[in-house]
Amino acid sequence: MADVSDNLSSDLASLKINRTAPPARRGPAGWLIAALCLGLAFFAYVLGRPYLEAQFFKTTVEVTEIALVSPAQASISLSSSGYVVPQVRSQVGARIPGRVAKLFVREGDRVQAGQVLIELEQAAQQAAIVAARQRSAVARARVATARAALNEVRRQAERTARLVQHGAAPAAQAEDLATRVLSLEEQVKASEAEVAAAEAEMASLKVNLDYMTITAPISGTVLNKPPEVGMVLGNDFGIGTTTTGTIELAEMSSLNVETDVPEGRLHTVRIGSPCEIVLDAYPQRRFRGEAIEIMPRVNRAKATVGVKVKFVDNTEGVLPDMAARVSFLAKSLDAEQIKAEPKLVVPADAVAERGGNKVVFVVEGDVVRMKPIALGEAFGEGFELKAGPDAGTKVVKAPPDTLTDGGKIKEQVAS
Repeated sequence: MADVSDNLSSDLASLKINRTAPPARRGPAGWLIAALCLGLAFFAYVLGRPYLEAQFFKTTVEVTEIALVSPAQASISLSSSGYVVPQVRSQVGARIPGRVAKLFVREGDRVQAGQVLIELEQAAQQAAIVAARQRSAVARARVATARAALNEVRRQAERTARLVQHGAAPAAQAEDLATRVLSLEEQVKASEAEVAAAEAEMASLKVNLDYMTITAPISGTVLNKPPEVGMVLGNDFGIGTTTTGTIELAEMSSLNVETDVPEGRLHTVRIGSPCEIVLDAYPQRRFRGEAIEIMPRVNRAKATVGVKVKFVDNTEGVLPDMAARVSFLAKSLDAEQIKAEPKLVVPADAVAERGGNKVVFVVEGDVVRMKPIALGEAFGEGFELKAGPDAGTKVVKAPPDTLTDGGKIKEQVAS
């Protein structure tokens, strides 16, 4: 047993670290290998970090877009946005409650002033007019009867008065007849008042009957869907469907663009200023315009002033409430210039080169897609785009060299 303990103690003693012994020295080859590993790690970190960040982290970028630019771009002094608004507009509805019996127009129809749009059910109103006419006739008959009785009593009173003068009749009889004449005169007045009331009621009913035929107050186009046959317009009678039943009319020849101009740039606009109008609905089509009115009020919330711009060219296809872009020009355009096709332009700082090809990075949510492009001649601060994404496409401005297809990005917020 003692031998086992002595052997164990000897083994443990052999495991102790000799702290007094000098450290082992590396040879030149060891130091060279260590330095080489550290250098490779450093260069891998420097070169690979941007790529890894582009793949796994969001790169903050600025965004611009591809635009359709008019050949008149050089003469533009101010641009603003607005909407197409008809200057002659009317909301047509029923003046009295009633059920739609006949409908004479549909959405999109062109109507003339005075044209019948809707006819309400009139049977009850016509019956009321007949009843009022009968009451008027009865009242007139009462007037005739009262006048006949008045005339008869008046003659009796005159005869009796002459007899009283000759002492042939008592004075009391003449006084009674005179009193009765006064009473009959009041009866005649009351009957005449009944006639007037009946005729006024009949006239009112006839006016309401006219109101049951709804006509167009202006010439224009029906902009909305009219109420359907059977609908009840106005107050709810407890029957059918109740609706306000308005028909919206607009005169299309009165279409203008109402745009908001920054207050600080209002000095560049004057009445008669030539303009170019581009509608969002027809980005390839341009219209000549002219500033015709500066609104006499400033919108303090937006620091803008409203300006009305009329169309010089035909407005076929233009509809109310279309979004429009108005460019105020230094000089007017002729008919040939307005027909010139707008150019698709990509900003120069959005163009990058990858593998010897010109590309742009299209923004799709929080990722980008690399798209090849074909450039034309320089145009302003960009290039004419012969082939590539469409107008309005958002692209990365000044894309970094590390940005690749499918890379994640975060749009920089303007301060």
